[in-house]
Amino acid sequence: MAKNKKKKKASDYILTLALLAAIGVFAFAGWKLFGIYKDYKQAKDEYKHLEEMAVKPNELRENGDGSNSSDEPPITVDFDALLAENQDVVGWLYVEALGISYPVVQGTDNDYYLHMTYQKTYNFAGAIFIDYENKRDFSDLNTIVYGHNMKDGSMFGILKKFVTENAYATSPYFWMLTPEKNYKYEIFSTYTAQINSLTYTLFSKPGEEYTAYLKQMKANSEIATQAEPKKFDKIMTLSTCTGNSATRFVVQGIQLD
Repeated sequence: MAKNKKKKKASDYILTLALLAAIGVFAFAGWKLFGIYKDYKQAKDEYKHLEEMAVKPNELRENGDGSNSSDEPPITVDFDALLAENQDVVGWLYVEALGISYPVVQGTDNDYYLHMTYQKTYNFAGAIFIDYENKRDFSDLNTIVYGHNMKDGSMFGILKKFVTENAYATSPYFWMLTPEKNYKYEIFSTYTAQINSLTYTLFSKPGEEYTAYLKQMKANSEIATQAEPKKFDKIMTLSTCTGNSATRFVVQGIQLD
């Protein structure tokens, strides 16, 4: 009888420990989820504030017949207001087919804005930023723009829709607005790239190597596109993570005159 009681106490003790461990795991998971939700909301609120403060629909885009002029960007941006908050701003990215609309910054390296927002607060969402080795005036042959693939669809979270939902058919264009000039890009390639692939090559001048690069990037495309890059064209590469540490999803566009 005594032995049975001892066995019962031991089994009760083990069950209690297992229950406490399960509660601990559940609490930790809940805490982590709350932290993620808090980061997502904080980033969304911050970028919503910036958009409300600095971005307006472009009234000049509407023609006299009520149609839209594709030579004008869909939005106008108050860069004076943006620069007052952060001198690192270099432009505002607007992707027509997806409605992606964010300020773009440049740091002294590619780590700072990885998890730092436009207003320089730590947040997993970070900011949209150009490679620290690129020129701020978008005059490089290949300007690389990085953004997180956020699960809630923010930042570059819906960039993959160019492949999964044929967003290219909605519009093949995206814009980089700057304080000096607005640049329009036509998409010529979108695909999954290896993290250390040729995609991320920066060129000092056009030549045979750059021409071969453009040809390869066009061939990489997972969708059919009409644009054909030429040897003197400047391009922009939008890059985001895929959930696989070895790959990135990219969209590349030709800078139009």
